[in-house]
Amino acid sequence: MRNTFAQTFYEAAKQDPRLCVVVADISPAGAMDKLRKEFPERFINTGVAEQIMIGMCAGMALRGLKPFAYTIATFALFRPFEFVRDDLSYQNLPVTVVGIGGGVTYSTLGSTHHAQEDVAIACAIPNLRVLAPCDPAETRAATLWCIAQEEGPVYLRLGKAGEPDLTSGAPDPFRFGKVRFLKRGRDLCVLGYGPTLKLGVQLARSEEERGVSTSVVSVHTLKPLDEAGIAAILESHGRVVVVEEMAPRGGLGDAVKRIAWDRQARCRIECFALRDEFIHLYGKHEELLDVHGISLDRMLQSSRT
Repeated sequence: MRNTFAQTFYEAAKQDPRLCVVVADISPAGAMDKLRKEFPERFINTGVAEQIMIGMCAGMALRGLKPFAYTIATFALFRPFEFVRDDLSYQNLPVTVVGIGGGVTYSTLGSTHHAQEDVAIACAIPNLRVLAPCDPAETRAATLWCIAQEEGPVYLRLGKAGEPDLTSGAPDPFRFGKVRFLKRGRDLCVLGYGPTLKLGVQLARSEEERGVSTSVVSVHTLKPLDEAGIAAILESHGRVVVVEEMAPRGGLGDAVKRIAWDRQARCRIECFALRDEFIHLYGKHEELLDVHGISLDRMLQSSRT
């Protein structure tokens, strides 16, 4: 996803001279390095100065440029939070803040690099839209939308590398602000966003083998949330599973439960999210997710009870 973003942005930057990127202590590689070499005046590395990165993007936007702030998710949002809130969102400037490695993607680097609560924080900021595509193809679509829009700030939450294709056979196209069916069924619907939705796809396959008709939905736009689309899902499926690599408060699971309560939905709802704690584990991404309770086995066990 990181490489897809960089390549998409590079291709667009060759056509639009207003596009520029400001990074904070990130070494450019691949297409991002091509951008730096071909357009050095449009690639700025502020070093370990995330507040300056955001403030600089705000000034550039006020001058008519289309800047993207780009770094690891925790440093893209947490360290410069006041600047994202006041410089970008308060002034409603068309700046995209790209957070790489949302959730616990950087599993071996500890909690300082884990963006466990970024979705809740970003969604709470007025004017800030929040996007979290699920695979490289959806990342390209989301990036192109961010490049084209000029209405206000966006937080674009991405994975890191090696994410599988989940959307090639999707019956629905990517549309900002709308839920996207990757597969349509009748009995069970799995809702999710980001690379962790691959577990939802695996759950759907396992349930299909048992004769359960399943839907899989990418909720790539977390703000503004497609409440009408989610309500329709709650009304048309007997069971809904939400999987998200985010803290258990303030994320998609809470929103789905609220919509269900407001609509008096009768379906069964199960939510799988990160635990409300810092887990001190050194290991692979999948190992850390498993300790947090997010795994295919856990979801299958829940479905049998």
